[in-house]
Amino acid sequence: MDHTFQVDLRGVVDLLSHHLYGSPRVYVRELLQNAVDAITARRAADPDAPALIRIEPPELTGDGTLRVHDTGIGLTEVQVHELLATIGRSSKRDELGFSRHDFLGQFGIGLLSCFLVADEIRVFTRHADQPSVCWTGYSDGRYTVQLAPADAGRSEPGTSVTLVPRRSAEQWFATPTVLDLARLFGSLLPFTVRVGDVTTTAGPPPWPAEPGTPVDRPALIRYARETLGFEPFDVLPLSVPEAGLTGAAFILSEPVNPAARAGHRVYLKRMLLTEHADGLLPDWAFFAHCVVDASELRPTASREALYEDSLLTATREALGDQVRGWLVRLAKHHPRRLGEFLQVHHLGVKALALHDDEMLRLVDQWWPMDTNVGTLTLAEFRQRHGLIRYAASLDEFRQLAAVAAAQDLAVVNGGYTYDTELIERLPAVDRSVLIERLEPSDLTTRFDSLDPQVELALRPFLVAAQRALERTGCEVVIRAYDPVSLPALYLVSRSAAFNDQLAASRDKADELWGGVLDALAASAPPDRPQLVLNHRNPLVRRVGTLTDPELVGLAVEALYGQALLLGHHPIRAGDAALLNSSFLGLLGRAVPGQE
Repeated sequence: MDHTFQVDLRGVVDLLSHHLYGSPRVYVRELLQNAVDAITARRAADPDAPALIRIEPPELTGDGTLRVHDTGIGLTEVQVHELLATIGRSSKRDELGFSRHDFLGQFGIGLLSCFLVADEIRVFTRHADQPSVCWTGYSDGRYTVQLAPADAGRSEPGTSVTLVPRRSAEQWFATPTVLDLARLFGSLLPFTVRVGDVTTTAGPPPWPAEPGTPVDRPALIRYARETLGFEPFDVLPLSVPEAGLTGAAFILSEPVNPAARAGHRVYLKRMLLTEHADGLLPDWAFFAHCVVDASELRPTASREALYEDSLLTATREALGDQVRGWLVRLAKHHPRRLGEFLQVHHLGVKALALHDDEMLRLVDQWWPMDTNVGTLTLAEFRQRHGLIRYAASLDEFRQLAAVAAAQDLAVVNGGYTYDTELIERLPAVDRSVLIERLEPSDLTTRFDSLDPQVELALRPFLVAAQRALERTGCEVVIRAYDPVSLPALYLVSRSAAFNDQLAASRDKADELWGGVLDALAASAPPDRPQLVLNHRNPLVRRVGTLTDPELVGLAVEALYGQALLLGHHPIRAGDAALLNSSFLGLLGRAVPGQE
């Protein structure tokens, strides 16, 4: 024996209010949606039929209820049973003529959302020459259907909906609130909507309704200023015919966090779906805020977001192509304007350039990068120096930039977001591009060796210096290099940096992971950081003449500490202790005497 599910309407309403809809305010949208569908259906048979939706808040009705009147097609008694008292039966709506493509409503939820704010809903409706029908629904799941009394029915086709507010929801029926919600959801509707005597519809959208139509830029900028609340850097029209989509992308004039998604304003058949749609544009296009109207994209059941399907994916790619095309045109025709844009939104463009060859060429030609010979684009850098030699981190660039410049080595700072990845991707789009990552040990090959006799005379000093720094794991060498003002340079190769990180991790690891790290350390190539003393520096030459081993140790420890600080190297606990002891030791030697 078959049984029918029993539905607790109070439970369903609670489910809708807490899990489906983001706010009770959607009740105004649902009322407008039903009215628009009804007018659309009537006008399909009679194009000259009136198209008016009137909303009367409790302040105007005088009895505490809210009423919505439309001049739509109305419903017969059979349709009232099928449409107003069913949940989720969208196929039945199609059978009765409310097809999914031409109408806003899709899920058969109907007036159910109004129970978020009302305990009782009354519907008076009339279809053509049929008598008026009265449907009354209650939040506990009961409803009645009867022919309307002659003095309460409608004289013309259409529908009147009356909501009796629940005690905790009166604020949603205040006239200013209803007026704001009607403007929010229905300002672009093709039919007239009035709240009392105030018309809330504002006519067609300010963007072109058809591709190739002239763009009214002042109107779009005014729309962004008044509706979105910002002055756009630029505006570009959008169109995706297969999605029935038209609209505009407003380029933000202020930098934003790429991870913070502000969302986009989306209308479906000119009814507002959401102000915060995500996924309409690719992630890299965070600098654009879109306002679009679509007829083919599918909403979710709550009608507060877009349903992720193949059409939305194709639409996202098409809109991304249009934004990318705008950037290319800007580079070609308005390079100064492009420079202004990149100063604000370079992260988005660089993120796109990671996988888009055309954007990589744009970054190569137009984005100025930090180098040790000034601010240059990569194209300018190649033109002047041929090889793109780069430091992969900001600390590495800080450590080596000045010394490399003194050795006539031009270096690009690849330490900012995406810069290293972009440099390393350049040869993939242009085989003539030569790149090389700067290895700190490369600098030592540019330093001058000392005269053999000088080096022999300094051997006792180097032995004492090495003994003083042995606990740091650092090797002391002496060379001659520029700039003369730099007494010492601390150089760490990538393999030496890896060994240091491995040792630091080993100190914090438990027994199990400690064994794994020990095995890695045993297989790692032995490589030690170097403290390279500059023999051209007068101070270093004077230190090299010292014969007191204790004073040599204090001086070399001080030079080691200064090299760490000037090179922005991390200071370990042992380094901090060494800095402290060398400072106090030199101070004690400089201020002799008895306590």
